[in-house]
Amino acid sequence: MLVGAGNARLRLAQVALLAGVLTGCTQASDEGAGSSASATADSSGKGTEVAERGGTIGASGSACELPVTFDIAKDWTAEAVDAGAAKDKASGSGTADPEDELGEEVADALLHQGPVTAACEVDAKPAGNIGFLRVWTGEPGDDDARTVLEAFVAAEDGTSKAQYRNVKAGDLDGAEVAYQYTSKILDETKQEHALAVTTASGPVVLHLGGLDTEEHRAMLPAFELAKRTLHTA
Repeated sequence: MLVGAGNARLRLAQVALLAGVLTGCTQASDEGAGSSASATADSSGKGTEVAERGGTIGASGSACELPVTFDIAKDWTAEAVDAGAAKDKASGSGTADPEDELGEEVADALLHQGPVTAACEVDAKPAGNIGFLRVWTGEPGDDDARTVLEAFVAAEDGTSKAQYRNVKAGDLDGAEVAYQYTSKILDETKQEHALAVTTASGPVVLHLGGLDTEEHRAMLPAFELAKRTLHTA
C-alpha cells in the first residue's frame, strides 16, 4: 500500500515538474505596434475577432525558433520548450530504476502527441486569460496537414466531435479542427482548436486549449491572429 502511494505521489510530482516546463516562467516576445481587432469567423462559423498584435515569434533570435513565424496577441508571452532536457530531468538518472522509467513515460505523454513534439508555448496569463497557444513540431515526411492533424487529435485521449476543414493559414495551406476534450480526472468537457501546416522542415501544429470553454473562446482571437499571419521562417 505504501509503495502504491509512493508511486502515485511520484507520478504527481513528475507531472507537476513537466507542467512547470510547459507553463513556467515566460519570456516576452519582441514588441510591435498592434492594430485594432477586426471581425472574422472561427471554424464553427461563429463570429470572433482578430487579436491586437503584440509581437512575432518563430524567426532566429525570437523567443521560439520554429519552422514558421506568426504574430502573437498583445501581452501574451512566449517561451521555447526543450523537450529533450525536460524528459531527461523527469526520468532522473537514466538508469533502469522503475521510478525513472515512470518519469520517462510521463514525459513522453506531456511532450509528445502523435507525430509532433512540444516546441513552444505562448502564455495568455499576462493578458488576463488562463490558457496557452502551444506549438508542436515534427520531422519532415510525406503526410499532409490534414493527416498530421488527425493523428495529433487521435493521440489525445478524451476527444470527440472533431470538425475538420481545410484553411489558408497566412501563405500556407493547412487544416484546422474544432473538437471537444473531456478530462478523465476532472470529468469536465471543454472546447479546443488546433491548426496544422507542413513545411520543408516538417509539420507544425498550433493548439489552443484553455482552462474551460469560456476561457478558450475568449482566446480565439489570438488563435485567429496566429493563423492569419503564419509564414515559413
